[in-house]
Amino acid sequence: MTDIQQRITGDQWRRAELIWDYHRMGHDLVPVDVAIGLGSHDLGVAVASADLYRAGLFPVLVFTGGNSPTTRARFPRGEAVHFREHALDLGVPDSAILVEPSAANTGQNITFTRDLLAANGITPKTVLLVSKPYMERRSFATARKLWPEVEVICASEPLELDDYLKSIGDEKLVLDMLVGDLQRVIEYPKLGFAIAQDVPEDVYDAYESLMHDGFTSRVIRS
Repeated sequence: MTDIQQRITGDQWRRAELIWDYHRMGHDLVPVDVAIGLGSHDLGVAVASADLYRAGLFPVLVFTGGNSPTTRARFPRGEAVHFREHALDLGVPDSAILVEPSAANTGQNITFTRDLLAANGITPKTVLLVSKPYMERRSFATARKLWPEVEVICASEPLELDDYLKSIGDEKLVLDMLVGDLQRVIEYPKLGFAIAQDVPEDVYDAYESLMHDGFTSRVIRS
């Protein structure tokens, strides 16, 4: 355990778990017209997408995402391209996958994918967003704002916070990301990027406390 990890207290951990649970939407998974795997640093999105495809939940899978400063080294050909390659390795047929290789943020993930599907003659009524676990709520709010005519449900790898931390290997970074995504859930509706989401008081208090404690490397600076 690193020095940074040792500084995470029990109270901070409990606050992080509150925020983690809030980010997860808890949607019942039902068959949909299309799934969208949202690009990121987390290859678990491709794993979850492949698992859900094999479960028969959708016939078409779109991976969306170009590069960002945090993913360029890991995915030099772009997030969506690498996700597709991993899904192929996991048994998803190439004929079921579309790739949107240019999106640089979640809003572009949604709008560029919508345009790609339309160009391929696909106008879905139901969409499954597959993301990092702590990105479910923000991706849902973004899609409901930018693509209101479709029904949206969310999914991610079925991991508890403990297991996700083990997969990432950096507790401080994960708490920073939980805080950063919650900031975006709170602030993006004011900017027109997403629909507003109710934030329970205990979750907001946990967010403010972790912000005060310095878990801020992923927050938006004004």
